[in-house]
Amino acid sequence: MWIGWESRFPQTMVNRNLLRQLEAPEQELADLETDFLQEITKHLDRPEQDYESNKIVTGRVLEIRGDDVVIDIGYKSEGVIRLEEWRDEGSDAPPPKAGDVVEVLLETVESEDGTIALSYRKAKRQKEWNAILAKHKEGDVVSGKVLKKIKGGLLVNIGVNVFLPASQVDIRRPQSIDEYIDRTIECVILKIDEQRRNIVVSRRKLIEDIRTHQKDKLLAELEVGQIRNGVVKNIAEFGAFVDLGGIDGLLHITDMGWHRVTNPRDVVQIDQQLEVYILHIDREKEKIALSLKHKTPSPWQNIEAKYPVNSRHQGEVVNIMPYGAFVKLEPGIEGLVHISEMSWVKRIADPKELVQIGDKVEVQVLNINHDKKEISLGMKQCQANPWGEVAKKYPPNTVITGTVRNLTNYGAFIEIEEGIDGLLHVSDMSYVRKVSNPSEMVQKGQKLTCIVLSVDQERKRVALGLKQMGNDPWETDIPARYKPGQKVRGKVTKLTNFGVFVELEQGLEGLLHISELSDAKIESPEEVVKVGDEVDVKVLRVDAKDRKIGLSMRNVDDATVPDDIPDLPIEGPEAEKAMEEKIKPAKEKDKEKDKEKDKEKDKEKKDKEKDKEKDKEKEKELRGGTGTAGPLFELPPGDNKEEKAKPEKAEKAEKKEGKKE
Repeated sequence: MWIGWESRFPQTMVNRNLLRQLEAPEQELADLETDFLQEITKHLDRPEQDYESNKIVTGRVLEIRGDDVVIDIGYKSEGVIRLEEWRDEGSDAPPPKAGDVVEVLLETVESEDGTIALSYRKAKRQKEWNAILAKHKEGDVVSGKVLKKIKGGLLVNIGVNVFLPASQVDIRRPQSIDEYIDRTIECVILKIDEQRRNIVVSRRKLIEDIRTHQKDKLLAELEVGQIRNGVVKNIAEFGAFVDLGGIDGLLHITDMGWHRVTNPRDVVQIDQQLEVYILHIDREKEKIALSLKHKTPSPWQNIEAKYPVNSRHQGEVVNIMPYGAFVKLEPGIEGLVHISEMSWVKRIADPKELVQIGDKVEVQVLNINHDKKEISLGMKQCQANPWGEVAKKYPPNTVITGTVRNLTNYGAFIEIEEGIDGLLHVSDMSYVRKVSNPSEMVQKGQKLTCIVLSVDQERKRVALGLKQMGNDPWETDIPARYKPGQKVRGKVTKLTNFGVFVELEQGLEGLLHISELSDAKIESPEEVVKVGDEVDVKVLRVDAKDRKIGLSMRNVDDATVPDDIPDLPIEGPEAEKAMEEKIKPAKEKDKEKDKEKDKEKDKEKKDKEKDKEKDKEKEKELRGGTGTAGPLFELPPGDNKEEKAKPEKAEKAEKKEGKKE
C-alpha cells in the first residue's frame, strides 16, 4: 500500500518559520515550497500497489547511473535494473530516460541488504504470456516467425517464444529444418503448460487438418479417367507419390511409361508439377493409383498385326534375368526370349553366355498374350536346326564315339557332338549283367564307343546301345561254354529267400535254387553259404531264351569237369581287349606267313622278268640278217610276236621280193 500523507508528512501546512531560518530570499522559499508540494502530489496520485514477490508494479525512472537504471516504485527504497534488459529486446527498442514510467517485475521485496530486486525483461515476458493466454487456447491456429533452431526442433515467436518439434514441422520430416529459419509459418497450438509457461505448436497437424478437409472434397470429385494436376512429393524404388491437393496418389514405376523404367528418378523429380491420369480409386482405403503412360494410346493396340506369330524382327536386349533375356522391339513393346529358346545345341546356364544388354539380336515371335501384355520370342528359330540333319548323319547302326556327359538312375547321356546327346539306357549296356546303376559300367567324362539304335527327330532323342556292339553271348558263347552236368566254380554274390546267385565269371551269374543247396531240407540259404563264399556247383540247365543258368550243389562231385573254360569276359570292351590279347600271337604268326608269301611272290616275279630277258636275247640270235633273199629262216608265227602282230605286211613283202627276182 502507498504510505499516506499523514504518516509521512504529519503537518498539513509548510512550517514557514523553519523556512525563514534558512535566511533565503522570500521568492526562493516560495519556489521551494511549490516544488515540494508537486512531488508530494505525484506520490499521492499513484495507484495502490501490492508489493509482493513476482508481481508487476509501476515505477518511475529516477536516473541512468552508468549501465544501471534507478527506478522508484514507491517503496522504502529504489530498485536498480541493468540497462542491458532494454537492449536485449532489440536494437529498435529505445533506452529508458529519467522520468519514464515503466512496468517492472518485483522479484524480491527486500533482500538481506535491504534492497529490492526488479526486472524489466521478466515483466515484459509475463505481460506477453498473459496476453497470449487471454487470446488463445489449445487447438487455436497461430502465426509466428521462426527465430532459430534449438535442440529437438525450432523456436517460433507468436508473441511469446514457443516450441515447434522437428517431427511436427511437416507431414514428411524434411532432411534439414534449417530452411524454415526466418520464415513466418502457421501452426496449431498442441499444448499450453501455464505453470511452466511453455507452449508446444505443430505445423504438421495444421497441414493434416487442411488436407483432411481437402481430401474429403477431392475424393468426392475424383473419377477414373480424369487428368489431374499434382506435385511429386516423394520418390521410392517402386514409384512416386504425387500430391493431388489433399491426398497423395501412387504413380507406380510400371505406369510411368509404356517402355521399361528401371529408376523412377529417370522420369520424375521431387516437387515436379505433373499431369497424371486417374487409373484407380479405392475410396474405402483412400488409395489412388495414377498413371502417366495411359495419357497416350497403348502400343499394344493391334499388336498381332504388327508382330504376327512366326514373323522375324530385329530387337535390342534391355534386361537379362536368370531365366532369359528381354528384347525391346519398339518403345513400350518388349518380349521374353526364354533361356530354352536361345540355342538349338548349346547348354546355357546363364543367358549372359550368349547375349549382353545393348546387343542387337534377331528374334522370331512365338506367342502373344494380349491380356497379360506378353510376347514370347525365340532366337534359335532364326538359326538352322542341327537336329534336322541328325537322322541323316547318324542313321541306325552308325558307330559313334562320344563322351559320357551325365549319369542318371536309368542310363547315361553321351555327347555325340555339341548339343547332340544320345541316351545309353541301362538295358542296352550288357547282355548278361543286371545293371542297376549306369556307374557300374561307365563313368562321367569317359570316352565311349556305341552304336546308334534309333533317332527320334521330333522329340530330339537318340537311342544308343553298348551291348549291340558285339554278338549276344546267350546265342552262341554261353551255351557253348556251359553244358548241363558240367562242374564249375563260382562266387556267391547275393542271398534271397528263394536261393543264391553265384557269379560264374565276370558279368555272368547263375541261380542256385534253395532246393538245390543240399540233399537235406533247409529253411534259409544262410544255413549253407554266405556272400563271398567260393563254391563248386553243377550246371543243371542253360536257358538261352530266358537268359538263365540253373545250378545245383547236390551230387556236384558226379559232374564232369570241362577240359578248358576260357578265362575271358563274356562281352564289352574288356572282352574285346582280352580276346585281342589272346589271339595276338596267332595274328603275329599270320603276319609272318603273309610276309613269307609276299617274298615268294616277289621272287617269282623277278624270275619271270629274267626269263623274258633271256627269251629276247635268243630271239635276236636266231633271227639273223634280212638281205634281198630274206631271212635265213623264220620262227613260227606264234613265237614271233612282231610277225604275229603284222602277218599281212610280211606276206606282201615276200611277194614283192619274188617278183623282183
